[in-house]
Amino acid sequence: MNRITSVLAALALASFAAVVISAQNPPAQAPGQGRGGPPQPMSFFITSVGKGDGANLGGLAGADAHCQAMAQAAGRGAVTWRAYLSTQGPGAVNARDRIGTGPWFNQRGGRIGQNVAELHGDTIEQARMGVALGKQLSLTEKGAPVNGVGDTPNQHDILTGTQPDGRAYTDANDHTCGNWSSNGRGTAQLGHSDKQGGGNGSWNSAHPSRGCSQPELVATGGAGLLYCFAVN
Repeated sequence: MNRITSVLAALALASFAAVVISAQNPPAQAPGQGRGGPPQPMSFFITSVGKGDGANLGGLAGADAHCQAMAQAAGRGAVTWRAYLSTQGPGAVNARDRIGTGPWFNQRGGRIGQNVAELHGDTIEQARMGVALGKQLSLTEKGAPVNGVGDTPNQHDILTGTQPDGRAYTDANDHTCGNWSSNGRGTAQLGHSDKQGGGNGSWNSAHPSRGCSQPELVATGGAGLLYCFAVN
């Protein structure tokens, strides 16, 4: 009888240990996947190529069309896409006001932001936590990382024309290459897709470009790429 009791006790102990181990090591989930749910569809990406004419994007409409075309090629053209860009002067537009309300997920289902406030660190706590972007999350519509610091060529400069809070500049200097219509004179404010380099790792407002032409964007460390967000 003692032997049977000992065997039953050993089986009970083994069963309990299995339950503990299972609780400590839950099944792995894909990035952006909820509990038992499928990965979220892409609602954010960096364009794998620029328009090719420097910062002359054809204005906001041309930039949006470029995002839409890239999304269409990737099989996500059924939703509305907007380029993350600000403009200046009368009727200035804030980049943060163009991108919907979130949340946003990259091509692999990884969440890059819950809402506009989180993306821009509107509260002290959100600013302390930082935005969940960087080379591993800031992917193109093809699911590839963008070349950053240490890569050749470095293409981490992304056109934004915006201040760190996602709002338009109000001074007299050109931060948007003539509201995205110039491939010559002017400058464009740039963000760093990998959040590294130049002493300022801001994803949306790191430094200005050398100029607005394609060669000047390349020389600065970019390729005229855009952040694109699904708004619905």
